[in-house]
Amino acid sequence: MPPDDKVPPEPAALPRILPFPRRNPGGGGVSSATGRPISADAAAGAAVPDEATLVAACQRGDRQAMERLYLLYRRRVYSLVVRIGGAGVADELCQEIFLKIYKNISKFRGDSQLGTWIYRLTVNATLTHVTRRPRDLALEDHPVEPVADEVPAGDPALRARIESALVDLPAGYRAVLVLHDVEGMNHEEIADILGCRVGTSKSQLHKARARMRDLLGPMEA
Repeated sequence: MPPDDKVPPEPAALPRILPFPRRNPGGGGVSSATGRPISADAAAGAAVPDEATLVAACQRGDRQAMERLYLLYRRRVYSLVVRIGGAGVADELCQEIFLKIYKNISKFRGDSQLGTWIYRLTVNATLTHVTRRPRDLALEDHPVEPVADEVPAGDPALRARIESALVDLPAGYRAVLVLHDVEGMNHEEIADILGCRVGTSKSQLHKARARMRDLLGPMEA
């Protein structure tokens, strides 16, 4: 691990961080290889360097590479923060997360995929923020605003019930539920991100779903 005085770059040298997207209007479609959303930037035809090249450039302090990394991951990072921590803290917390990514990219050794490493930083930072927040400043003051329309727009009552239930869900349960049921990750990926066993991820998801059912109550036919 390089000494602290060789960790590039300092915050003053970081590229400009653009506003984070509050919604995903149309997005960039879905990857035929992974079945996951493609960022609007990638879908627009921007050249995406391979992961090793991008990481190496960021570790050298290349500002263009760092901005490219930001453009590739900003939507996913913002989405996770909003759904786990609430919309009211998303902008500030995302800024902090990307500063942490830039400052710690020199420590990335490729033991996991870059995306997994970034999502781990994102989830951990968000959970830390949520668990440290005083009870009187809990999620009720920062509602979990959906970034995409998972719930049909024609059913606002159901949307409101689900949002309310998510607010009341413990942060750890909410993280597993979002990663699995919203982001579409498998339990191996979730375990890697959360630093837990696969069995723990499965157990937490089962408990989260059961808690959601209790919070939602009987559903009208």
